[in-house]
Amino acid sequence: MNLSRREGVDIRPTLLRVLADLYVQTSTHSEEEARQFVELTSRLIDQVDDATRAAVRARLALYPATPAPVLKQLGIQPASPDQPVPLAREIQRADSGLASQPPRDEAQLRAVLTLSMQPKDAAEISGLFFGASSTERAMILHNLSETPLKPSARIPAKRAARAIEALEMAAWVSDLESFTLELGETLILPWKIATQVVNEPTGEPLACAAKALGMPGPVFQRVLLFLKPDIGSSVHTVYRLSRLYDVLKEQSALIMLAAWRGSTIATTRAKYRSGLYDDERSRARSGPAQTRPVTQPAPGVAPLRTGSSQNSGR
Repeated sequence: MNLSRREGVDIRPTLLRVLADLYVQTSTHSEEEARQFVELTSRLIDQVDDATRAAVRARLALYPATPAPVLKQLGIQPASPDQPVPLAREIQRADSGLASQPPRDEAQLRAVLTLSMQPKDAAEISGLFFGASSTERAMILHNLSETPLKPSARIPAKRAARAIEALEMAAWVSDLESFTLELGETLILPWKIATQVVNEPTGEPLACAAKALGMPGPVFQRVLLFLKPDIGSSVHTVYRLSRLYDVLKEQSALIMLAAWRGSTIATTRAKYRSGLYDDERSRARSGPAQTRPVTQPAPGVAPLRTGSSQNSGR
């Protein structure tokens, strides 16, 4: 409201981002909440800049309960029984819109096509992924390839090859600790995130990490069979994760890897608060002014006279 009272300040991009952030914080919504969300966002989507629209599109594409009208307005096809994963509409050729759209320089195109995740956004995407079900995780991973989020860099080929060999050997003897340590060091993940990825019972985070590392499909299947008995003993689980691994795109895995790394930065920043120069002064309690006690002269000693009294005595 304060921004709206100032001249020349457009609050519509900020308002749309806030609406999207608040909506994805809850897993389910009532019909009234969904209707209000559609009414508010439908007025703002076509009125904001391309960068804001792309960021909101990336956020809502990951959320399974996004209303169908909003998905359609953002260019994402809603899920159907035959096709459970929402797909983005086909990108038009460059020559079809040259006459109607003004030319953009290279910096503007790069900003629209790839958006670096802020630590807060990375933490939200990571939390949304770990808090989702198996079906929702598969949908999130498929949708990540259609988002303009910037992925992390690929692991160098020689380093990845050595890591894949070490991971397969650790999985063969069911050495979970060595497997987690090697995976975290190779993907530059802290121990907490690496442990969460490896110990997740459903296995989707492990498939995502292996795809980001470039592990071949047969090696990943052997890892599933020998690393954890609860997964290797279930034919259905091994088959489901192998099928997910075959269709999972490297782009999606690298974007999720960037989200895991960024979430660590957000957690670290939340532990500390910058101190200002007047913090101690603002926290101090205001008390009554202290007065200096009056010293009584010793017996037989005349009180000290001030200059004014000496002058008056003269």
